[in-house]
Amino acid sequence: MSAIFNFQSLLTVALLLICTCTYVKGIMPSLLDKRMGKVDVQGTFWKFARIGERKSPYVAVSCLCMAFSILFWS
Repeated sequence: MSAIFNFQSLLTVALLLICTCTYVKGIMPSLLDKRMGKVDVQGTFWKFARIGERKSPYVAVSCLCMAFSILFWS
């Protein structure tokens, strides 16, 4: 089943995308900072990285809850 049709899979993909973009921006900031505010794909990745930077405690708790639910309820 596609992640679009399953809500739990959609949330998992979104959280992994936020965490990955934040990690990439931490390692190579010039890769995403060039496209700051753009509407294309790299601009979207920059926005996900910004969410990961600004809301990091909430993202971390969400990742832990998602990992717990995947491990024990799926």
